[in-house]
Amino acid sequence: QVQLVESGGGLVQTGGSLRLSCAASGVDFSIEPGGWYRQAPGKQRELVAGFTRRGAPVYADPVKGRFSISRDNTKNTIYLQMNSLKPEDTAVYYCSAGFDWGQGTQVTVSS
Repeated sequence: QVQLVESGGGLVQTGGSLRLSCAASGVDFSIEPGGWYRQAPGKQRELVAGFTRRGAPVYADPVKGRFSISRDNTKNTIYLQMNSLKPEDTAVYYCSAGFDWGQGTQVTVSS
């Protein structure tokens, strides 16, 4: 059974930083590319950042240059470093691997 457990969300002011973590069990991030999605109120869930099957990072245009995805295979964990946060980054952030999802972690950026 796959479990994805996110952590690191919270409330931060505009321009601040947060680091999200997603610890996995039942799936190997070194084999199954992981990724981060987000869903703001009234909006569809959207890709934020992820890895291709070759291990290359990909980013949505709104977060390029501000967010960075990384992976620690020894801990089977992926991270999302979020810098220069904006109010429009406010959303629930979800970790994904294959067809599985974590429970989500709230990120709120105050103006």
